[in-house]
Amino acid sequence: MPKLVLAYSGGLDTTTAIKWLAVEQGYDVIALNIDVGRSREQPVVESRGMAAGALKVRVIDAKDDFIRYFAFPALAAGAIYQDAYPLATALARPLMAKLLVDVAREEGAAAVAHGCTGKGNDQVRFDVGIQTLDPALQIVAPTRENAMARETQIDYLKKHGIDIPWGDKGPFSIDENIWGRSAEAGVLEDPWQEPPPAAYEWTRSAEEAPAAPAYVEVTFDHGLPVALDGEELDPVALVERLNDLAGLHGVGRIDHIEDRLVGIKSREIYEAPAAVSLNAAHRALEAMTLSKQQLRLKKLIATEYAELIYNGLWFSAHHQDVAAYVASTQRHVSGTIRLRLHRGQATVVGRKAPRSLYDRGLATYDRGDTYDQSAAVGFINIWGLQTRVQARVQLLSASAETLKIATPGE
Repeated sequence: MPKLVLAYSGGLDTTTAIKWLAVEQGYDVIALNIDVGRSREQPVVESRGMAAGALKVRVIDAKDDFIRYFAFPALAAGAIYQDAYPLATALARPLMAKLLVDVAREEGAAAVAHGCTGKGNDQVRFDVGIQTLDPALQIVAPTRENAMARETQIDYLKKHGIDIPWGDKGPFSIDENIWGRSAEAGVLEDPWQEPPPAAYEWTRSAEEAPAAPAYVEVTFDHGLPVALDGEELDPVALVERLNDLAGLHGVGRIDHIEDRLVGIKSREIYEAPAAVSLNAAHRALEAMTLSKQQLRLKKLIATEYAELIYNGLWFSAHHQDVAAYVASTQRHVSGTIRLRLHRGQATVVGRKAPRSLYDRGLATYDRGDTYDQSAAVGFINIWGLQTRVQARVQLLSASAETLKIATPGE
């Protein structure tokens, strides 16, 4: 029987896929579980996969690689999709696609599979990533090709002697990893309805958060977080600690109407305490260490970076080019930011950087001012020259109607 490597989460969809791929498609299925943190199914993936008929279950702890090589580079880029989403799920998919390809080669598999539907973004991220890394691999998507309702899947497994107590799924569709958690479906599909408390698991509400704020100092080296409160931490430990602390204070809740790649607007609820806090700190440090021109262009680059991640183009030449620019901008983005975490807000309250462009002698209005204020008149004269020339030649001779500035509604 030909071998196939399935991206296996341990959930109902991919557990059903194991049996379906074996029975209906004739594959020996190798279930590959890629642990990127915080999955509720993690303790049972091996036993559940074998019970479903997998040839074997392989588990790869990818948390460090995920944060170090995917989440932190996106943080350095300032990549926030549509100014809201820190790209937790979207960042994990290219890593999973790469590991699927790697394991398929190791196992001599002719195909790989995933559990994506035909309606979401992840199918694009998996398929494009796999096709880029190994065009010869066949891609099978059982849920997309043969969609079955939850009850149908449970009956299918029982028919083949697999009776797993799935329990109550709950009202929402959940995806989570160490960088963030998403919830959709159920009452969340009504954008007028406030998300119920059950939609959140990682964060307290502002009302339930501690009355006293917490302060945390985040240290960056070349744009990447390396320490909290002066203690050097590996990437996973740093993110986990900040997830817990910021989540306790209600930081990281996002309620967003999102444009999916496939053309659908969807309502998404995200929780990303560490990602939201670190992005606030990183922006503040860049404000001290990058010039005005760098900040202006990098804002555009950040939008482009977020789009290419969201759209499944991580392994493109375009990403390599954009990432090279981002890396260049981070040469001097080193320093420490102090955050105040309080009732849903991560507020920057302190900054220091060894190569800061902030010069107190130039900024101060007190004694010690080193700015030559007498130079301002000449600067303004030169700066306004083009405006004065154009006004004299073109604008002042125009009619009042031509000079009228259009206002909305007119």
